[in-house]
Amino acid sequence: MTTVERRAFLRRRTTYLVGVPLLLGLGALLLVVVAPYVYIHYIEGPAPAKLAFEPAAAGSRSAAPIRLDGTWRVAPGSQAGYRVAETLFGQGTTAVGRTKAIRGRFVLDGTTVRSGAFTVDLRDVSSDREARDQQFHDRIMNTASFPTATFRLAQPVTLRRLPADLTTVRVPACGRLTLHGKTRRVTVTLAARRNGTHIEVQGSIPVAFADYGIPNPSFGPARTDDRGAIELLLVFAHVG
Repeated sequence: MTTVERRAFLRRRTTYLVGVPLLLGLGALLLVVVAPYVYIHYIEGPAPAKLAFEPAAAGSRSAAPIRLDGTWRVAPGSQAGYRVAETLFGQGTTAVGRTKAIRGRFVLDGTTVRSGAFTVDLRDVSSDREARDQQFHDRIMNTASFPTATFRLAQPVTLRRLPADLTTVRVPACGRLTLHGKTRRVTVTLAARRNGTHIEVQGSIPVAFADYGIPNPSFGPARTDDRGAIELLLVFAHVG
């Protein structure tokens, strides 16, 4: 091998020894960055939309009078759950879990809600990821020891007027939220409307995990905020 050939060979070998690790590193970087992006945006898909009233169909407003005073109980169609911002390998997403296992009631007297409470069975909460659900039920919420979350009005809520059918009103409600074995006073703005023979209530209660002794939900490559929200959409039927 001539001197010129030897130098060419060494250049090719050096390029190979440098290029292969570089390509492998770039490949690993693309895998870490692109794979989560593809999974979150194209495989897992977007998080469920926030709970909200269904849009009213044209001409669906009811003029028929109904009895409003008395006791209203949680009925089928109710949902509650959590919403937490999550980061997976630098890609932002949202963790959402929900359940329909809810019970509760409120008492309406004229334009005043005298009392009210609802309880969510956390053992029934599920999301679109089995690993997330296992963490939620075991390490995070310890649903074996604390199976429910409860919100109870701390004082009556007075409406300025009783809304017409499918007309939404918003009122501040002061209550006590019991979560993970701890109770704290909270204030939340609730939206309410009459929908035919039902009353619907929608709201979102902010939750700082440390306030309730809840471990930060982060696990593995998934990192979450130190706070989230309890979402609710409750449908009530008149029971007397």
